[in-house]
Formats: sequence, structure tokens, C-alpha cells
Amino acid sequence: MNSISNSNETSKLGETKCPKCYGTEVVFSHSETVGTMTYDIHKPCECRERNEWSRRFKNALIPEEFVHANLENYQRENENQRKMFEQTVKYLESFPADREELQELGTKNFGFTATIGEQRIRALNPGDRSEIKHKHNNFGIGKTHLQIALAKQLIKQGFNVFVVSDVTFMDEMMNAKRMNDDGESYNRMLNSVLNADVLLWDDIGKAKPTEAKEGLYYTIINERYKRKQPIIFNTNEDKNTLADRIGYAANSRLLERGAGEYYVMETEGIDWRLKKNA
Repeated sequence: MNSISNSNETSKLGETKCPKCYGTEVVFSHSETVGTMTYDIHKPCECRERNEWSRRFKNALIPEEFVHANLENYQRENENQRKMFEQTVKYLESFPADREELQELGTKNFGFTATIGEQRIRALNPGDRSEIKHKHNNFGIGKTHLQIALAKQLIKQGFNVFVVSDVTFMDEMMNAKRMNDDGESYNRMLNSVLNADVLLWDDIGKAKPTEAKEGLYYTIINERYKRKQPIIFNTNEDKNTLADRIGYAANSRLLERGAGEYYVMETEGIDWRLKKNA
């Protein structure tokens, strides 16, 4: 997958250290004198955001269990898995041939949603919750495996793919927004998700909703919607509860049906993580 930059400066990742901060990720900003004492004030080095995105990609966005994920080793042991696989392959086959065609024509979003969302299940009384959760489970059914495999195929075809994990990404964006750097960190991160040919958004709607986050969801989804830039996403919410998490306007654009083939699929099945540990 792509990193936030093509730079060779990586710092702490086994390659050339940043020549500005020598791997510390902070640089001198200015000095302040308080009484008789003078203090050196430091600020985050410009390499920090690149490193954070690189670390998140290496350590979180593609967990160890998905390092070798591909379409060939995706297990299709039941009807739900077969349908998910078929939908993924169909989307891949319909994808524009190259970056130029994608930029000219755009393409639709591709998503896996829950049949009954996590928030809807949580709202049930305890007696019904377990039964509905078992019957309409959406966890551990291979959504991320398939979409990471799809992303790898698109990268091989020359597309610039960027992967974000919802909770980590939203927290980083909110932290960047509060940084005292005239919005430089925030804008750099925002541009990374807006300018990627394909954005893969894992577990969208998982972050605790706030008004600020709702605004950010809308900014990203609406801008990519206007540019006809696809978002590949998965969520443990259904199409209605997802709107409660990311906002109704963003949800409408993310799930837009439009004309032609529709690539947003409701999914449910056996939690294979629990099955493997049984």
C-alpha cells in the first residue's frame, strides 16, 4: 500500500532517518525566556505525519492476519462468503482500466454493511440481543480480508490506494486539528485521503460520534463523491445505523445507488475468529 509520501525519510522504520530531526520526530522551533531561564521550544517535525501513517499502515491498517490476504486464499465455505467473493471480483472486473480512465469517468463505491447494525443490536433487551447477534452476526466474516485483497489487486494495476482504519484515523485527524501548526498537519492528512485514487475505509462508523467527526466524514465523503473517486468500505452498522454514526448527508453520498450495478452489499454469517478459537 502507499505511504503518505514517496520520500526515503522514514525514521525508526529501518531506513534512512529524517535529516532534519535525525529520527526524533521533533525539531527546534524557538526559544522562550521566563524570568532568568531560557527554554528551547520544539515542534513536531514534518516527517512525523509521514511516519505515523507509515506505522499505522505497517502495524494496524494491515494486521498480521491480513499480510498474506489475497483473493485466492479467501475461504468460501458458505453461501454468504461466496456472494461476498463474487461481488468483490465483479467490482474488480468493472473497475476502470487505468488511472486516466478513473480520473475521467470515476466509479462507484464498494461496501459491505451489516444486515442489522451493531447499534441496533445493542439497543435490544438482553433476552433478544444474543439471539439476534447470533442470527445476524457481521463480525469476523472476512470483510476486511476481501477488501485488502481487492486493494492489492488495484495497486498492482497502478492505482494509488490509501487505507484508513476508522477509530485510529479519526483520532489522528482530531489531534492534528488541535495542533498549533496553522493546520499544516491536518491539511496534509486530509489531502492524503482526498487525493488517493482509491480510499479503503475499514470499519467506518466505529469511532465514537461527535459533531466535529460528523463534519469530517462529510468533508471527505462529499469531496470524493464530487470527484467520482471511489471509497471501498466496510462497517458493522447497517445502512440506517451507519447514518447515526457518520451523519445522514455523508451516509447518503456513501451509499448512493444511482444507475447501473450497485456494489453495496448487506452481509452476515459465522464469526470465523470465534470458530477458529473454539
